[in-house]
Amino acid sequence: MLGNLSSQQILEIWRDSLVEGVRRDGPDLTARQLALMLTVYLKPLPHTVRSLSAELNIGKPAVTRALDALTKFSFLRRIPDPDDKRSVQVQRTVKGSIYLVEYADRVVESIREMDQG
Repeated sequence: MLGNLSSQQILEIWRDSLVEGVRRDGPDLTARQLALMLTVYLKPLPHTVRSLSAELNIGKPAVTRALDALTKFSFLRRIPDPDDKRSVQVQRTVKGSIYLVEYADRVVESIREMDQG
């Protein structure tokens, strides 16, 4: 199904999903915050600021700022790294999992609407 979609259609699905998210009551995540969050939820654990910086190819201060916002929204949490007391690990939360499932549902709904339209 997705292999047959044009770039324009993919962008429309992305736009529709984002617009629906903006209409809902909740935080608007930046692209960096969403990329960081998806990395934590989709890539194998453990995650640290250093590993996320390397994975996303962005500076550690940028990761820290995004992580600060995602922690404030309770989408991620920091815990002490048991192997390195100078470091923290980044963990998933139930609230973050729910946010991403709802986001994925919006994408699926946009695809269905495109198929029907």
